[in-house]
Amino acid sequence: MKIFIKITFVFMFLLLAGFNNSNNKGYKVRKIIIDAGHGGKDSGALGRFSKEKDIALQIALELGKLIKKNMRDVTVLYTRQKDEFIPIYQRAHIANKNNADVFISIHCNAAEKNKSAHGIEIFTMGLETSSKNLAVTKRENSVILIEDNHKEHYQGFDPKSPESHILFSLYQNAYTENSLKLAQNIEAGFKQHTGRKSRGVKQDGLLVLWQTTSPSVLVEVGFISNAEEEKYLNQKTSQTKIATAIFEGFKKYKYDIEHYK
Repeated sequence: MKIFIKITFVFMFLLLAGFNNSNNKGYKVRKIIIDAGHGGKDSGALGRFSKEKDIALQIALELGKLIKKNMRDVTVLYTRQKDEFIPIYQRAHIANKNNADVFISIHCNAAEKNKSAHGIEIFTMGLETSSKNLAVTKRENSVILIEDNHKEHYQGFDPKSPESHILFSLYQNAYTENSLKLAQNIEAGFKQHTGRKSRGVKQDGLLVLWQTTSPSVLVEVGFISNAEEEKYLNQKTSQTKIATAIFEGFKKYKYDIEHYK
């Protein structure tokens, strides 16, 4: 059964690859979906005085403002613009039904034991599952347990099972290459505009990226479990710097894609 699942994932990747037009000459990036992680009854990770859902929303809205102001040819849409609960599967649906060219999901990281952990991480859907990545993946994917009919929407995926996460991470779609390009550009934006530590660009089986039919990344903007980093993440000036870093990465990605030869 496991072998069948792996073969199926590989087949899906090869099949979908033929539909990726973002490397075609003349392709334009015209629409972005900005996803503020969590929301409503789902607080996300908790710090000493703040919640992931609130920080993610503020940065998402700030990123949208920057794009609207500086990139008039790009339409900005959000999965949420207020404190409301949006099931994970609906976030991908919002991106797909609006024919998004890029999907960026914004989150805060957390470490249960190592409270000194800090820095940014950027994830794409893919194969490179590790024990360290698995902690992030299990936390982000466990949100589905508070959704109605989650077994139906996620094809029996069990967020409590390490095996489910490992098998799920084998899924790659036609946009993996460009998702990695986007992630790398955003990482460069963080280094240039915030000077903060990068923990790298990584691949793993994140449900929010699973069904998106566009280049997609999940950005962990910092550790809310780190006392100093939590303070940083809640400052308006810091949120603007973070949004600027993501914006600059997106802008560079857009330029590179549109000037592809």
